[in-house]
Formats: sequence, structure tokens, C-alpha cells
Amino acid sequence: MSKKAGFKEIINSETPVLIDFYADWCGPCGAYSSTIERLKKELGDEVSVIKINVDKNQALAEKLQVRSIPTTMIFRNGQLKWREAGVQSISLLKKMVDAARED
Repeated sequence: MSKKAGFKEIINSETPVLIDFYADWCGPCGAYSSTIERLKKELGDEVSVIKINVDKNQALAEKLQVRSIPTTMIFRNGQLKWREAGVQSISLLKKMVDAARED
């Protein structure tokens, strides 16, 4: 997926798109990163994973009302299917990706 693709274009995918909003200075975000990487390895093409640095994308984070990090969102066909702040378990993430695929 092109880095130049717009946010709307990215989330308008038939494949669920998991977005991890993070910051480099955030300790829990760093720990959560390995969970996100493991999820991508285990699910492969069943999910697209995008990491968005809130410090470099402040307007988008503000528009989506990201108030704490990490915040995870799952979109499919341009619609927000799930969102949660804080570190999530891999089992919950898999369950939410599956639920987004079934909608």
C-alpha cells in the first residue's frame, strides 16, 4: 500500500484495516508494537496493518478524537468497525478483525 495513499483510500478497503495510533515516546505503545506485528504475521493478507504516529499526524488524530495512546481502530469499506484505547490482547484483536470481516 502506497505511503501516499490518502486515509479515506486506505480505510475504504474490503480487507479489514487495523490502525495502531502510537507515539515514539509512549512506553505501552512500544510494548504493544510486538503484539501488532505478531497479529500481522498470524493473519497475513486477512488484515492490513497501519501504524500512525500521532505526533506526525496530529490533524488526523484530532479528527478521529484519539485522546490516549495506543488507540487501535479497525475499518472496513470506509466504516469504523471497532475502536479501543490501551493495549489489547492478540486474541481480542483477532476476534475483532474476524467480526469486521463478517459484517
